[in-house]
Amino acid sequence: MIDHPQEPTIAAIATPPGPGGIGVIRISGSLARPLLVSIFHPKNKNKKLRSHQLTYGFIRDPQTGSMLDEVLAVYMQGPKTYTREDVVEIHCHGSYLVLKGVLALLLKEGAQLAAPGEFTKRAFLNGRIDLTRAEAVMELLEANTPARVDMARNQLGGGLHATIMAIRNQLMVCRGIIEVAIDFPDEDVEIINPQAMSVQINENVLAPLATLINDADKGRIYRDGISVVILGRPNVGKSSLLNSLLREERAIVTPVPGTTRDTIEEMLTIHGMPVRIVDTAGIRDQAEAVEEIGIERARAKLGEADLVLFLLDATCGITPDDEKLRKALPAKPVLYVVNKIDIVEDYKVDVFQEKLAGQPVVSISAKKGDYIDTLEQAVYDLVCGGEEWDPGHGVVPNVRHRAALEKAREAGCRVLDGIAEGLPADLVAIELQATLDHLGDIIGETTTEDVLDMIFQQFCLGK
Repeated sequence: MIDHPQEPTIAAIATPPGPGGIGVIRISGSLARPLLVSIFHPKNKNKKLRSHQLTYGFIRDPQTGSMLDEVLAVYMQGPKTYTREDVVEIHCHGSYLVLKGVLALLLKEGAQLAAPGEFTKRAFLNGRIDLTRAEAVMELLEANTPARVDMARNQLGGGLHATIMAIRNQLMVCRGIIEVAIDFPDEDVEIINPQAMSVQINENVLAPLATLINDADKGRIYRDGISVVILGRPNVGKSSLLNSLLREERAIVTPVPGTTRDTIEEMLTIHGMPVRIVDTAGIRDQAEAVEEIGIERARAKLGEADLVLFLLDATCGITPDDEKLRKALPAKPVLYVVNKIDIVEDYKVDVFQEKLAGQPVVSISAKKGDYIDTLEQAVYDLVCGGEEWDPGHGVVPNVRHRAALEKAREAGCRVLDGIAEGLPADLVAIELQATLDHLGDIIGETTTEDVLDMIFQQFCLGK
């Protein structure tokens, strides 16, 4: 067993559980190379380990000599590595039992099991990446839509960091002027030009902060997605609509009212936006016991919804039961969807729009799939306020960033007020430094240890 230096060398399986062609074990720290040498035997006994070069060989237990796996191993000398420490990767066969065996051998030889996100945390602490890029790694791993991949990729490339640094640089210029005013209070020359500094803070600090906050609100939709509940009387076509949106036969469709007796949830993407679509049991007063349970679950899902698709039947108009159901709706955004227009001669949407008092209405045929694209666009417009927005361009702060941006904007406004009121320079400097500190929280310059722990604990093992 190899003795530990002061900073432990960490190891973990870097690939997810389950069968696969290749599984990777990652090691980082000053003992990475000695640990590899202790268990790895190159096929060519004269082969020397060279940095950043794969070597073919076998993993053997130093105590028993038994072979654990046939592998490719690579030693990477720091600082040109992910963590800026010495790093080793062992590419094993994808059996999780094999990977666990090799990892157990490394731990027995002196490695320490890495905590979740510890490799990326070391990359941050060693100055390879800032905190926004570290968070982008997790964003990329969790991305479940192309839009989220684009957002994570932009942040990983340093887009948010560069934007924050540009704002901080403007504040640093203002701080330099204010510090001169503090150091030379008795000078006859006016050091601070209130009008010029106010313009600079407004245009180069507060305006970019407002844009970032606005983009964070839009980006939340693409990160977290929305919940959309399909609601309506029995037999208006809710399950047919679900199938049309999914482009597959997910729900059973029959002409018998009450076929759906439970909620059915599926994920889909609308214009890059993750959507959890929920098909519910048709709500009516006279229902069987099992159907009533489904109705109660439908009401519960309705309370969680971000948007309600209220389905109406074009063949019978808005019935008293529809009106009763409408009155019971919670305060949620509602999009009215008139179905079965394919079997109504001279269908006119104006009749429904008039009775719904100008509420948004979309007409479709769920059975034939007609105008589903129009419905999807209407959903997108309602959620995003009708504004087309490309999450793949620019930077999209997350929830943590947004909270810090709000605090920075509030402190920046207080700087502006202090300048306008002619407050002493040292008081203005306090609020200006607070603005800098809040922005520093985003990139990791002033982030507290407990916040760092919270961020990296959300990572998976091996990253």
